[in-house]
Amino acid sequence: MDRKNAWDKYPQEKRGQLLEFSDNYRQFISECKTERECTAKFKYLAQNAGFVNLEEVIASGQSLKPGDKVYAVNMEKGMAMYVIGKQPLAQGMNILGAHIDSPRLDLKQNPLYEDTEMALLDTHYYGGVKKYQWVTLPLALHGVFIKKDGTVIPVSIGDKPGDPVFGVSDLLIHLAGEQMDKKASKVIEGENLDILIGSIPVRQEDGETVKERVKANILQILEKEYQIQEEDFVSAEIEVVPAGEARDYGFDRSMIMGYGHDDRVCAYPSFMAMLALEDTPQRTSVCLLVDKEEVGSVGATGMKSRFFENKTAEVMHAAGQYSELALRRALANSKVLSSDVSAAFDPNYASVSDKKNAAYFGKGIVFNKYTGSRGKSGSNDANAEYMAHLRDIFDRNEIAFQTSELGKVDQGGGGTIAFILADYGMEVIDSGVAVLNMHAPWEIISKVDLYEAYRGYLAFLKEA
Repeated sequence: MDRKNAWDKYPQEKRGQLLEFSDNYRQFISECKTERECTAKFKYLAQNAGFVNLEEVIASGQSLKPGDKVYAVNMEKGMAMYVIGKQPLAQGMNILGAHIDSPRLDLKQNPLYEDTEMALLDTHYYGGVKKYQWVTLPLALHGVFIKKDGTVIPVSIGDKPGDPVFGVSDLLIHLAGEQMDKKASKVIEGENLDILIGSIPVRQEDGETVKERVKANILQILEKEYQIQEEDFVSAEIEVVPAGEARDYGFDRSMIMGYGHDDRVCAYPSFMAMLALEDTPQRTSVCLLVDKEEVGSVGATGMKSRFFENKTAEVMHAAGQYSELALRRALANSKVLSSDVSAAFDPNYASVSDKKNAAYFGKGIVFNKYTGSRGKSGSNDANAEYMAHLRDIFDRNEIAFQTSELGKVDQGGGGTIAFILADYGMEVIDSGVAVLNMHAPWEIISKVDLYEAYRGYLAFLKEA
């Protein structure tokens, strides 16, 4: 079954909105490289669009009515947004769920050390990465230090003009004979992904003995410029990410290369679809943005937490609709697009894909009826009835879409947050944007696929 190239829908004179949306997204992922930064940006945009903090609603005893807009933030690393619909919540919600964490390197809690008069930071990689892709790149440090008194010191070093950058060194080819004979998974060991950050020793006064003088100099710089002491690393969350902004890709500028497309390329259009709702929807619309998907959706900020369930209960209570049974019905009657990326077909590596069931650049938003691996293990497998319902919505709204699997049978596979939401009895399917170089420091997406995802998410909120 052949799908038309979505660019044919947009001749040059009709690409204005598509390109504007893409430019805004490119700026977003250039600025927001961590889940904390994404949450802060989304919170700011939501407030400007008239969304009210759910905590303020609870504290004031305010009642929610159809058309009201509220949001809730989860530990600064995720959020849920609700536009209250005309129907009782017990009849279900239309939910767009995406994650805003991405593969990266994290600093360990005791990271700073000196070796041969070089200062380095020890890291532990986060999520599924090809470790050899992270060497010899300019890297930036993003995150927060939390002082004992609760003071938050945000850090973003390596992306502003004039900032220094950091990096992981690699062995020169002339001495790499043994290294080149190793398996790709062993060429660079995880314990060797340490970040080089300095080489000037601190000045030593006459009669003074200073051990690890380069480390001492770095600590002086951190204290002077950021009010950070070595012990503050214990209560810090510092992520090491590629330095530099997202860029247009290709002579025709049809693509975007950037860090963190997985899964911010789905989170961003999901969020923007919520802002684009002009009229009160029939069913309550929800955008759910979560953390920790890349490591199994665990923890208080992951999809497996009770955050969404608890906040939905609070929304129902404020709307005068809460009971335990009504909450269960609201969750079970909901429909979800698990907004997550799919692997784009790569002609350089055609052998790993089934061409008839692969995602392609330019063919629109991707539906993955099931994910998992080797016998669909660990997957959510969407009902045919739900797929037919979505086909109808997307065809009526002239939204380009395609279906895909993540590689050939027994070749690979992957997981999303879909199965967790499906545990409530919801209708759930994975839908998102096709990505090249997935989980690499620099990933690639098609602008037209991004825009069709936005249009599809908006149609889903209005009509599902």
